Amino acid sequence: MAATMKVIGMSEQGPAAWPALYQQWVDESERLVGGERQLAFFPGYQGEKIGLKGGLKATVERLLETDKKTVILASGDPLFYGIGGYLAKKVPKIELYPALSSIQAGFAKMQESWHDATFLSVHGRAMKGLAQKIDGQKKVCLLTDETNSPAAIAAYLLDYGMSEYKAFVAEALGGANEKTGWFELDELTRYEAHPLNLVILKQTGKAPSFPLGIDDHLFRQRKPDKGLITKKEVRTLSIAALKLTKTSTVWDIGTCTGSVAIEAARIATEGQVFAIEKNEADLANCYENMKTFRTDFTVVHGKAPAQLDSWPDPDAVFIGGTGGELPEIIRTCAERLKAGGRIVLNAVTVETLATAQTAFKEAGLALEMTLAQLSRSKPILHMTRFDALNPIYILTATKEETDGNR
Repeated sequence: MAATMKVIGMSEQGPAAWPALYQQWVDESERLVGGERQLAFFPGYQGEKIGLKGGLKATVERLLETDKKTVILASGDPLFYGIGGYLAKKVPKIELYPALSSIQAGFAKMQESWHDATFLSVHGRAMKGLAQKIDGQKKVCLLTDETNSPAAIAAYLLDYGMSEYKAFVAEALGGANEKTGWFELDELTRYEAHPLNLVILKQTGKAPSFPLGIDDHLFRQRKPDKGLITKKEVRTLSIAALKLTKTSTVWDIGTCTGSVAIEAARIATEGQVFAIEKNEADLANCYENMKTFRTDFTVVHGKAPAQLDSWPDPDAVFIGGTGGELPEIIRTCAERLKAGGRIVLNAVTVETLATAQTAFKEAGLALEMTLAQLSRSKPILHMTRFDALNPIYILTATKEETDGNR
């Protein structure tokens, strides 16, 4: 019978903070696995030592080749952004023993509850998309690394106007270099923290609110040719047709001011949004609007369908501009669209409507069409009249799920 591998969490105090039983398991084991920092606590270990280098997958495969009593060392709680979840899926017989995590210790030093916090990690990950994850949250705990340091996080937040947060930084918790303190974000941008740290953000000021259907005039637009924006009413209908979720991967073709991509990013906070725009002036406005509405997504300068092949397959695609390549764009998007995904296209002319209808049919997508004829009220003296917006055809194409593409 294969031996059970034990995964034991460690704090900065190392085995000194362990129950005696954990040390006994290490003493009785035949191999000890962990990071360089964890293994350094056991200089006299007599068995085989294996460092977690060269990828976790390769290490696990090596461990499973022979049946030995094995202890795997992890940081804090191995099931919280740690190796525990992966090991539990890959190792047939495993037991996990969490230590006091840096999260628990950090909130204890802060003297605040942590059950109501949002937890995010930028440890070994890009900060792309972090703005919309944090915006509006009252309390956020961030696991950091040497690149995504407290100073870098503070600079990032200020770049998106999130000055309503104060930061509590907890460094080297439980170790000889332990240090904690509160910072204003501008102060934190100049602070050099210990590499082992976490950042807890607390909202102490009023934050702006941007519900679905952001008013058109709030977006920075091309001047003097204003109007190159998906109008609020049509935008709301189009986003509803996309049926986005928190984890959706979204493409926005011809993003212009970025209005649809921005609204999509504020819904798909745990997903990804990719946008493309061929006009440099519009692209500059898009970047400004992203900062204003606290959304951080991937925008590229180019003309679709070029560059789309580098993006992950989408759950939803919005086509607002095509630059004359509509059939090819629809064909490319339809091929890449995930099963059950949707493509929404806004057409102003009957010629575009006809071209799109044919292209969607040839791509084998189920199609629904809506003609939106909308008017907005406008004061005239002491009375009110209505100004009509341009009629818009909203086409919604769905890639139906079959046994072959589920």
